[in-house]
Amino acid sequence: MLWSAVTLGAYLVAIGLYRRSGHHQLCLPVLTGTALVLVALALTGIDYPVYAEATRVLRWLTGPAIIALAVPLYSQAALLRRLAVPLLVALVVGCVVSVLGTLGLCALMGTPWPFALSLAPKAATMPMAMLAADRAGGIPAVAAMAVVASGVLGTLLSGPVFRWLGVEDERVRSFTLGLVAHAIGVARVLQTHPEHVAFAALAMGLNGVGTALVLAGLSHGL
Repeated sequence: MLWSAVTLGAYLVAIGLYRRSGHHQLCLPVLTGTALVLVALALTGIDYPVYAEATRVLRWLTGPAIIALAVPLYSQAALLRRLAVPLLVALVVGCVVSVLGTLGLCALMGTPWPFALSLAPKAATMPMAMLAADRAGGIPAVAAMAVVASGVLGTLLSGPVFRWLGVEDERVRSFTLGLVAHAIGVARVLQTHPEHVAFAALAMGLNGVGTALVLAGLSHGL
């Protein structure tokens, strides 16, 4: 339980820093909290596999946490049904562009195909991305790293991009964050605009399924 307590303590410190900074994106808890844990591991000389085994209870709790997102989805079900068509169009376009765009860029840069397949599901949640990459012939560990990078960078860059495009509707912003930055984006919405978290959660869940289906179709077609 020691490392679980250390992880929770790092998270609490990161949350406090995040709030004091006025929810500055560079102070995202996933960044500062991870940095604190890494410092603790480096100082104690503990290897990551040991840490992962010691904190398996926390990983298990992510399952119920994701399922709990069904509550805001249910509470805003009527609104989501009214916006079903534009949400579905945005989801399909975003999902396809994310996967095909990544594979296209990798092809232009001469990236080995297994590595490209590992990067393609970067916008999905980590369990889905790792499984989709593995079944398509990619490398699950690389997929996990791509998911983290996509979540952090997507959240950090979303503000400037929204301002540049003139997107002011918080529902659109929330849906986009869930689509491109998965759980990290949902956490950002939950902290800044919790009344719109249903849009982010819906995008995260459906994009994970869509990404897995697109990648599976491509891998079987090739």
